[in-house]
Amino acid sequence: MRMFLISDNTDTLIGMKLSGVEGVVVHTREETIEQAKKAIESDEFGVILVTSKLKQMCNDYFTKYMEKHARPLFLEIPDRHGYSRPNSSISDFIEKSIGLKLGAKKEKGGGK
Repeated sequence: MRMFLISDNTDTLIGMKLSGVEGVVVHTREETIEQAKKAIESDEFGVILVTSKLKQMCNDYFTKYMEKHARPLFLEIPDRHGYSRPNSSISDFIEKSIGLKLGAKKEKGGGK
């Protein structure tokens, strides 16, 4: 199985291409979903990497798809600005899917 990248910036795409991951750059929700569907239809990708901004923009689509299909897995990766959320989406997905927590959540405030 290969990986495919759907990115909102060229820098991330170039970096991933250097490691052998092909992909595309898109900017709208419609383009993102269109490219995701193309990658799914090709049946050669086991993991589709999606930059944080695009994952957030299309989260409903990716979540619904992953709830019904075992593969490919849509995995959020940080873009040049980092993650858009403090917790990784794959951890959230695993927790929601099978009820397994992958680490303790930090409490805010640090009080006793």
